[in-house]
Amino acid sequence: MAFSLHCLQNISPNKRSTILAIKEALHIRHAKALGEVKRLFVSKNTDERLSMVDSIQRLGIEYLFEGEIEATLQRNHMMLRFQNIQGLSQVAFQFRMLRQQGYYIRPDIFNIFWDNKGKLKDTFCKDINDLVSLFEASQLSIEGEDYLDSAGQFCRKYLNEWSSTFHNHAQVNFVTHTLMCPTHKTLSRFTPTIIQSQNVSSLQQLSIIDTQIVSSLHLKEIFAVSKWWKDLGLSKDLEFARDEPIKWYMWTMACLPDPRFSDERIELTKPLSLIYIIDDLFDIYGNVDQLTLFTEAVKRWDLAGIEQLPDCMKVCFKALYDTTNEFALRTHLKTGWNPISSLIKSWIKLLNAYLEEAKWFASGHVPTSEEYLKNAIVSTGVHVILVHAFFYMGQDISDKTFSIIDDFPTIISTTATILRLCDDLEGDK
Repeated sequence: MAFSLHCLQNISPNKRSTILAIKEALHIRHAKALGEVKRLFVSKNTDERLSMVDSIQRLGIEYLFEGEIEATLQRNHMMLRFQNIQGLSQVAFQFRMLRQQGYYIRPDIFNIFWDNKGKLKDTFCKDINDLVSLFEASQLSIEGEDYLDSAGQFCRKYLNEWSSTFHNHAQVNFVTHTLMCPTHKTLSRFTPTIIQSQNVSSLQQLSIIDTQIVSSLHLKEIFAVSKWWKDLGLSKDLEFARDEPIKWYMWTMACLPDPRFSDERIELTKPLSLIYIIDDLFDIYGNVDQLTLFTEAVKRWDLAGIEQLPDCMKVCFKALYDTTNEFALRTHLKTGWNPISSLIKSWIKLLNAYLEEAKWFASGHVPTSEEYLKNAIVSTGVHVILVHAFFYMGQDISDKTFSIIDDFPTIISTTATILRLCDDLEGDK
């Protein structure tokens, strides 16, 4: 039951009043369902609360329970050190829940379950619940935790074979869903969810109402993005370029699923759109000389210096110039920091990478794998988006973080590397 802003603007006052009344009733139902789940949560013991937290996160409604989730995980983190050895499924479950929320849990918590060769003891190799929990936990291993990685591989192999053999078993859907969509690597709000909880009815009712409200919000955002894109006019002026504003918006919707980040999703779609357009400009339209002039114009960041550019490049530069300056102004008004210099630097890095690829193509040069990857992690555009996101989200901005963000820090370069390799592997298929 989602209603977009433009629908409301084009209907009669009576119908508009009816729709608004329905929306108000939906919010009242949401508040009632939320209150019911919160009362239920308080009535549970520590283990039951942790199970509810898992279900809440799988349904994508954790933003409604931030205080309850943090208090529950803090308590479990403290208690874990003093508890007696539990079953494998419970230990693996607690390990996953804490690690995915940022708590560090040593992997030696699993030592009791390994044999002297670092493999899972035979005693635990047949229980489906144990193996599912251990597989989920293994998705949060970090470098050097080889035993956990090996255990995860074993669990996947065994559970796949079990699912094929016992395809009519009551748990088979849950097992196959877990193997395909591990919780840690899944966009919960956009993925079909199977939850194992005693409180399914109350949680799912809240989730259904919340999804209706959030869908309405997404429609408003899509309308705002579409209007911005239409007003920008690039789809008319650059016929060779992509015209996919809704697809670009979905990137930000996936990366920032919290409904409270509505403005951030809209604003970050704008630089993301320009990355695609400029990529098409370099790949399809310009020759090396023209692209060099365009890159130099961006380095100067001056509308007065673009007369030598072809008309379509002038249009593209002006869109980049206006959008980036407007973004910087909005950020300054929101956070008190003016990020324009960092934003320009990020665009220059990206255009230099695009230009390098254009030169390789024009000259027939085949780069080494190291040479290619060094340039390719920049040409993903990840740095541009994360720089924009860092400033617009407005958290922990300081003179020190200003300089760090400009230097392509490891947290950005590794993210870009993952995206580039995944994209290349998918393209190769």
